[in-house]
Amino acid sequence: MAAGSDKVAVEFLVEPFVEGRPGNHVQAAIEAFDSRGLSVEIGPFSSRAVGETAIIGEAVEALIANSLAAGATAIHIQVGSSESDFPVGTLHDALAGMLRTTEQLLGTPPDEWSREEKQVAIRMLNERGAFLLRGAVDEVARAMGVTRITIYNYLNAIEGADI
Repeated sequence: MAAGSDKVAVEFLVEPFVEGRPGNHVQAAIEAFDSRGLSVEIGPFSSRAVGETAIIGEAVEALIANSLAAGATAIHIQVGSSESDFPVGTLHDALAGMLRTTEQLLGTPPDEWSREEKQVAIRMLNERGAFLLRGAVDEVARAMGVTRITIYNYLNAIEGADI
């Protein structure tokens, strides 16, 4: 096989992510692949494409430049030699990943967050659809060291602010 002609898979998530409402930054990422003849499979937590290494490389470069220019705040990219290199995982794994990302953004572990940081974290997790997952309220409450009632109070405050 000639150099650059082998196939690879890429998985990406462009932030901020709001399910059902992809912004221009997400459209820019998808266009980076579409314009190179690569099909993008859009999933609930990330999107995937498979293609020749060189073309995927060009698409990823364009994804980064174009998505950031269109307002992306973060881009998560994972490349593997095949789609099977990306373990599917469970929805619980997805919640754990969202919690890790939130922890990284806030810079401290959930059990050390101030009240304000907890409220920010709940808003971020809610925007990512974390609370659509069964058991998420209990899991997040446990991670933050608060009661599930506290999580529901934060969620109610968010809903009240969005009205």
